[in-house]
Amino acid sequence: MSSPPSDKGDVERVASNGEASIIKDDMSTTANAVPGVADLGQAQTRGLRAPEIIARMTSAQRVELELQLRKKIDLRLLPMIILMYILNYIDRNNIAAAKLAGLPEDLNLDPNASEFQTAVSILFVGYLLMQIPSNLFLNKIGKPAIYLPACMMVWGVISAATASVTNFGGLIAVRFWLGFVEAAYFVTGLPLLPELLVYVMTTFLYFVLSVFVANGHTRKELGLRTAMLYSGALISGAFSGLISAGITENMDGVRGFGAWQWLFIIEGVITVGVAFIGFWILPNFPRTTSWLTEEEKALAIWRLEEDIGEDDWIDSEHQSLWRGAQLAFADVKTWVLLVLLFGIVASGSVTNFFPAVVKTLGYSNVITLLLTCPPYVLTVIATFINAWHADRTGERYWHIIISLFVALAAFILAAATTGLAPRYVAMMLMVPGVYCAFVVALAWISNTLPRPPAKRAAALAFINAVSNASSIYASYMYEDRMAPRYVIAMSVNCGTIFLSIIAATVLRFMLVRLNKKLDQGIYVEGAINALPGDAAHHGFRFKV
Repeated sequence: MSSPPSDKGDVERVASNGEASIIKDDMSTTANAVPGVADLGQAQTRGLRAPEIIARMTSAQRVELELQLRKKIDLRLLPMIILMYILNYIDRNNIAAAKLAGLPEDLNLDPNASEFQTAVSILFVGYLLMQIPSNLFLNKIGKPAIYLPACMMVWGVISAATASVTNFGGLIAVRFWLGFVEAAYFVTGLPLLPELLVYVMTTFLYFVLSVFVANGHTRKELGLRTAMLYSGALISGAFSGLISAGITENMDGVRGFGAWQWLFIIEGVITVGVAFIGFWILPNFPRTTSWLTEEEKALAIWRLEEDIGEDDWIDSEHQSLWRGAQLAFADVKTWVLLVLLFGIVASGSVTNFFPAVVKTLGYSNVITLLLTCPPYVLTVIATFINAWHADRTGERYWHIIISLFVALAAFILAAATTGLAPRYVAMMLMVPGVYCAFVVALAWISNTLPRPPAKRAAALAFINAVSNASSIYASYMYEDRMAPRYVIAMSVNCGTIFLSIIAATVLRFMLVRLNKKLDQGIYVEGAINALPGDAAHHGFRFKV
């Protein structure tokens, strides 16, 4: 017999005997035959009880509502977030493209003092200071629909204001505050295109993953949707070169502004406009999302319980800012994941200076910007295929390892030759190799540290923050005097790739061992379920 409910979450997990009968009667219904649709009968055998509003539905109604919920969330959430992500990426790409459009000359930056590299790296200092507080605060208030667009508007204004700087000091100040505000969006520091090319991945993506989980996307669905989110950065990487080439070629001197100034003005203004629209489109958590019906909210919550055994965000009283950090730091898996992501992000720092790397092929600035596009087109395709297959098979390790070996080969080739064809082949492979691994690894974090939400948010922010620290020192490995092979940078990238391979292997052994304990019904710390110690009965397994 079930024990009396002790809190709001328990009340929602306890159904009457009549409801249990309904579930039992439906065990063989069509719901069980539909992939991805919650199986109430199977859930009952694991000790879970559906809310009354779900339990009283017929099988056909449940199937229809679940498909409707997933479609509604995907159609409303994905396009807007991808658009915001594209702009987030492009705004940080500006400085890389601006270098080729005359920014260093107009601001009299001293190449011997590495002033441009300092302007690139300082953004990460502001970001690192605000990354964890921003993520925890967002998790605390549970209102991403307000917080994220507000931060985006501020960052758009700061980005546009970059056009007004006249010296190195002003550039440093603007870049620092830009990173400080963008900590709410940084979805993990893997940069992309034009030099500063977006380390586009920070808190935003990390929190977006939490939104996806919280809004009813289970762990098996995270990989592909992570790829869909990051496709925004990848698509922007593919087309940013085209946009920058067009502005550089046609707008230099228009109304007295240089081409690099128009880059910041145009994209900053667009960012503010899109952020304003985001207030009415972005969702919160299931319990606080106004455009979900009561049935859809109940089903979103139930999908989480069916997948992991526990609801996500309830209210601010359940989300301790520092408790989440304490839980994350006490879990050894957090530290292994940190090493894994640090190595990938560190090697991905090449994308911060990708235009400069491509420039070593010897072409003009405009042609160089155009040549940065194909590697990102290939990356979009490869990332989707890799993430789709990872979700389809439920496997994580090999999808990461194989991608990392591709990147490793590309970095070795880039450092070993000055030939035109082999160097561009290396450039075509290094970005897909890093990003394919990164996207699956990012989903692996949420798979491995699913609950409680405060712990997940703290772990994601901490891992992301430390990983992005690599971009501070990486900026100084791509000075012009180190071209064309950038031997030091490519060698360091090979080392960090190897570090990630080791970490992924260690994590896989750890998770396999923990899953064996779960099979035996042994309590496993970190296997969060509705009832502590009942992970085996609730069907939770770590993805490997």
